[in-house]
Amino acid sequence: MNKRALGGALLLLVLCAGQALGAEKRWVVSEGTTLKKEQSVSAANVADLPVGAELTLVEGEGRWLKVQTADGKEGWVYAGRVSDTQPVAEVGGGDGLLGDSMQKSQINTAKADSARSVRGLSPETAAYAKQHGTPEALKKELDKILARKVSNNEVKAFLKEGKIGEYAQ
Repeated sequence: MNKRALGGALLLLVLCAGQALGAEKRWVVSEGTTLKKEQSVSAANVADLPVGAELTLVEGEGRWLKVQTADGKEGWVYAGRVSDTQPVAEVGGGDGLLGDSMQKSQINTAKADSARSVRGLSPETAAYAKQHGTPEALKKELDKILARKVSNNEVKAFLKEGKIGEYAQ
């Protein structure tokens, strides 16, 4: 091989490596995410994508993104189920308002802080409630709400019926 051909091959190799290094990454942040054959929720599934899976963006700027998985599978994923920042480990447990359906959420907050915020008990609010008292009936009703569990199927049905997220038309 002559120097010119070798130089051209080397340049091509550098350009390809540069593209690979500069590829945009996305990470799955929603449990139940699937890689689709086409840009539609009703399209055939190519693969199930676990929370935290790293994806390489191939194309897309809208509601659907064409991505490639680490094992080379290519397909479409709903943009609302991925993030351009790598997720961190969850802090809280799965016994929140939405139960196990939010088990894999990437909300970075402690379970105790979540419960306080749902109840509106910031330190200032807690002091006010202590001073003025909270009727027992309201406490019981709030405890009923906080004990409610919502399954993944219920969340999916809600999104479909309301035409929300990837089910929007």
